[in-house]
Amino acid sequence: MTALDPRDVLDHLDEEQIAADLTSLVALAPLDGSLGEVAASHWCADRLGDLGADVDHWEIDLPTLRQEPDFPGMEVERAEAWGTVGVVPGEDAGVPALALSGHIDVVPPGDSGLWSDNDPFTLREQGGRWYGRGACDMLGGVAAILGAVHAIRASGVSLRRPLAIHTVVGEEDGGLGAYATLRRGHTADACVIAEPTAGTVVTDNAGALTFRMVVRGRAAHGSMRTSGISALDALDTVRAVLRTLEDQRNTDVGERFAHLPVPFPISIGTVQAGDWASTVPDLCIVEGRYGVRPGESVAAAQSALRAAVAGASNGDLWLRDNPATVSFPGGTFAPGRLPDLHPLLEVVQDAAEASGSPRPAAAGAPYGSDLRLYSAAGVPTVQYGPGDIAHAHSVDESLPVDEVMRCARAYVLMALRLCR
Repeated sequence: MTALDPRDVLDHLDEEQIAADLTSLVALAPLDGSLGEVAASHWCADRLGDLGADVDHWEIDLPTLRQEPDFPGMEVERAEAWGTVGVVPGEDAGVPALALSGHIDVVPPGDSGLWSDNDPFTLREQGGRWYGRGACDMLGGVAAILGAVHAIRASGVSLRRPLAIHTVVGEEDGGLGAYATLRRGHTADACVIAEPTAGTVVTDNAGALTFRMVVRGRAAHGSMRTSGISALDALDTVRAVLRTLEDQRNTDVGERFAHLPVPFPISIGTVQAGDWASTVPDLCIVEGRYGVRPGESVAAAQSALRAAVAGASNGDLWLRDNPATVSFPGGTFAPGRLPDLHPLLEVVQDAAEASGSPRPAAAGAPYGSDLRLYSAAGVPTVQYGPGDIAHAHSVDESLPVDEVMRCARAYVLMALRLCR
């Protein structure tokens, strides 16, 4: 194979085309479980076909997958879901040397009136940033992947080994898309997920579990408050124990997570209590997010939370006879990590540096992602993508245009290094 100057490929990167792809994806409003999520899957299949990839586009068998013991869960209802994989062929057949992966589902925008233009699903550029729901998490990364594929195909370069592109759904509520893709047999020697990583390479993910806790009280008229037991007061007793548990679980966090103040947090996100203003509430239901430590099994993490809640109940006169209960509905994000000393880290660091970015450090991330599904399937995986998770899921979500372009360049260089 003749020597190749990477600039001959990089010169074909087209910012206008990347912006157009991102505009289309944002406009589809691919909220988890919505028709927009389905439409985005079909759009990606068509786009990858236009780019000359061999496309596998299939309807995911949700009823069957949901019965699998390791199914990662869903937090929204879906009538249908689709998988989409494109493969840029190589001279040698077989397993792709690299998969570039990105999720195309996005979270709800909240109150549209709080957005600067009152329109979360119309991409706008301002001050060198692209704004729109999902622009940062992670449609901008998907657009960068597509831009890299366009550059490779437009340059006419021949790859020795195939390059795979996985566009997956359902990452935000469990990871069903990546799970279904891997179950279908789409694998690779290595994978890079284009999640926003703020200039680092994420090699380790903490896990995350959605928990539901039911705390009971004893109802009474509000004017006779002391004759009842408020379920909210009982919740305060349990919350104090959860704070102690959180402190215990965030000691000795390891080098990759040392930059985070609380790598494995326990957070209550919703509280439902009471049905009348002048009644002491006898029921409180809370749902929250529970961090899983690297190397910890999901079962062990669940047991630790259940034990802490049971301990809180045993130490309280009311809760001793009316214990709080814990269950784990929704998504199950196990932790995941790149094996120590795996060469993929250096490949990504070299490509990022050659694309014009400072050499990225390796870091751990406190959130769960599809990294753990690829890792569990034996695919060494890291995250490297444009944007900062601090802007994800936020009002006026955005990411820098130049970061998208630098990442697109880096993806080209990774593909040429591993597939060429």
